Amino acid sequence: AAPMPFIRGRAKRVMLVGPTGVGKTTTIAKLAGNYSVTEGKDVALVTLDTYRIAATDQLRRIAELLDIPMAVVQTPEDLRLALASFAKKDLVLIDTAGRSQRDAAKMDELGPFVAAAQADELHLVCAASTHPDTLMDQVARFGRYPVSHVILTKVDEAARFGLILDVLAHVKSGVSWVTTGQGIPQDIEA
Repeated sequence: AAPMPFIRGRAKRVMLVGPTGVGKTTTIAKLAGNYSVTEGKDVALVTLDTYRIAATDQLRRIAELLDIPMAVVQTPEDLRLALASFAKKDLVLIDTAGRSQRDAAKMDELGPFVAAAQADELHLVCAASTHPDTLMDQVARFGRYPVSHVILTKVDEAARFGLILDVLAHVKSGVSWVTTGQGIPQDIEA
């Protein structure tokens, strides 16, 4: 999938959603590093992941290293305010807490944040090492949101790729990024 172009004078909003443990926060860090350093974009980070202190700390450390602003939000209104404060940036990357696709209450909690973000791109992050039946379930259940792209993480950990291709054949959105290791920012490919 081709990324949406940047619009001069307006922040492009990119939100990542997906189940727990697939590497959303690490992927956000990789994207922030690449867009900020390699492409020279003015980037800001927003995290909704207040469940895991390590996630907030990881992004805060990346923000410090890259000298970019970061906001930690807890409510949809906080998200709207943070996005308004970053409106002049080139890119705002929005990290979310992982949610089990089988936990209806947690999936429902995500809805108001997705609505508040009004993301230009909503990426579903899936681990390539996940069993295809589980991947299909994740794609179906996160499909209640307007997913525009899929990011495949942990490609370096997958034993086979044919099954992943079978799953992707059932997804309406294209693959935007593939992560190939833990290295930040280098282990990511368009």
